[in-house]
Amino acid sequence: MGARRTADRVYKGFTHDARARTIVRSSTTSFSMITLYDFTMAPSPRRARILLREKGIPFETVQVNLMMGEHLGEGYRAINPQCTVPALKLDDGTVLQDNAGITAWAEAMQPEPPLLGSNPVEKALIASWNSRIEFEGLLAVAEAFRNTSPAMKDRALTGQANVAQIPELAQRGLERATRFFKALDEHLADRDFVATDHFSLADITAVVLVDFARVIRFKPGPEHPHLLRWRTSLADRPSLKD
Repeated sequence: MGARRTADRVYKGFTHDARARTIVRSSTTSFSMITLYDFTMAPSPRRARILLREKGIPFETVQVNLMMGEHLGEGYRAINPQCTVPALKLDDGTVLQDNAGITAWAEAMQPEPPLLGSNPVEKALIASWNSRIEFEGLLAVAEAFRNTSPAMKDRALTGQANVAQIPELAQRGLERATRFFKALDEHLADRDFVATDHFSLADITAVVLVDFARVIRFKPGPEHPHLLRWRTSLADRPSLKD
């Protein structure tokens, strides 16, 4: 459960709806409010939102409208020169420009629950599976989507530069994603979680992947029974409800 407030913020010429969300959780750590630069429709910032909620770290969000190109404007470039979301601004002004940095910071600031693992074997398994899900899953879906969607015309890659779509890469991405979903389903045949015996960063990344894959018309069904069971089992987890 959390308290919300809404305010308008202006950053060098563009206005966002900023929503502050305080997550109530038992913790011995005192946090100052941090700011997550977000776009609710995009998969990458969703990974950061889930992570912060799982950690019980309060944060506010500033929406950066990717559809309107706000991430390419001077205002947001001054915050994150990579022109991507998420970015996390800490209370000392430091800006973490990607999920890798946000995850490392959050795990160090709030070790419980240990989403990166609590022993060497867990840490290795979680790192390995998270990497696979990113490379074989998320990048494959993004390759298929960004090289076919009219909304992604000349935006086949993230960043400041315009990059033309290549339809052949879209087909390759679709084939890669299809293979990976089959492999992930088989992996989950006798498992409740992706990497270890508890919820971890690998599950966060996998949930975001599976939900994002709707852009290529993928949804777990009878042909992916273990993947479907796993995703259904997480449906009521509070951190995933958006």
